[in-house]
Amino acid sequence: MNKVGLTPERLEELVSDFPKARIGVLGDFFLDKYLEVSPELAEPSVETGKIAHQVTEVRCSPGAAGTVVCNLQALGTGSIYALGFRGDDGEGYDLNKQLNRLGCDTTHLHQTALRATPTYLKPRDTTVAGLAGEHSRYDTKNRSITPPEIEDLIIRSMHEMVDQLDSLIVLDQVEEKNCGVITSRVRQAVSDLAGTRERPIFWADSRCQIQDFTHLIIKPNEYEAAGIEKPLPDTIVDNDELLKAAQKLHARNQAPVVITRGSQGMLVSNPDWTAVPGVHIEGAIDPTGAGDSATAGTVLALCAGATLPEAALIGNLVASITIQQLSTTGVARPDQLADRLTVWQQQQ
Repeated sequence: MNKVGLTPERLEELVSDFPKARIGVLGDFFLDKYLEVSPELAEPSVETGKIAHQVTEVRCSPGAAGTVVCNLQALGTGSIYALGFRGDDGEGYDLNKQLNRLGCDTTHLHQTALRATPTYLKPRDTTVAGLAGEHSRYDTKNRSITPPEIEDLIIRSMHEMVDQLDSLIVLDQVEEKNCGVITSRVRQAVSDLAGTRERPIFWADSRCQIQDFTHLIIKPNEYEAAGIEKPLPDTIVDNDELLKAAQKLHARNQAPVVITRGSQGMLVSNPDWTAVPGVHIEGAIDPTGAGDSATAGTVLALCAGATLPEAALIGNLVASITIQQLSTTGVARPDQLADRLTVWQQQQ
């Protein structure tokens, strides 16, 4: 197993090229909608007698594929393009507004009355700090098959944009098969296109269908790579078993594989296998969106000319910063990476 290293000078060289990158994000764009609930204002409903919780602030942020956009923007990406769909609804308006605020081009985020804008509704108690204050989440997703005419729009957009990009990130968030942006047909179109060209850098992340991609960099977590469905929180994947499964995955994919391992970092093939340790963090963390922030950092570094192990290490640095930001979509800035690299080096 190879080892990875990165000097501060090399990190600075790579980060200085982040503003040159042109990155497309193709996938399921959700709206993260935070409701700040003040319990001291709660009152009984006159009609039902049930408690009417009082919302004193509403915050909206792009989620799922939008989380990747948030992190790309914070890291200084030159140009970002959203490819996918949004509903003809208020959530779609809010999502588009937030993406535009980040400087993301939404020309190819197609508005349609045939789909709802997927939304994570997140109420939280303003009097309780951190994750403990979060109420149960309410999810709105499309649970019917994505119509062929929308698939046509998405595939056409991908072909129109591909020559303008340094990388195309594919984010498959929806677990219900063929109900999101990345349907079987769209996934095959991505794989076919990636198999015919060296650029842009194609990268895919998927909750349930990662093994159905081919000819592009894929990013499963260790459980997905090992074929473990719905693992318990304390499930441990044996290193030898993981490497054996990873080798099979690489052979089938015919392209590099990046396996995330939580606090242990990443295991990457290029084509030899390299273990890329993570940064050990003390104190409270919120791992929500950590994989998306790691994706943003790794892909940006690849666009800047990093080797895959170097890029994975930068992805680890980014994720270690974002997980320390509680009850929000965490992001990292370029000027934070050098100090975090120092911490990582000390831990080795």
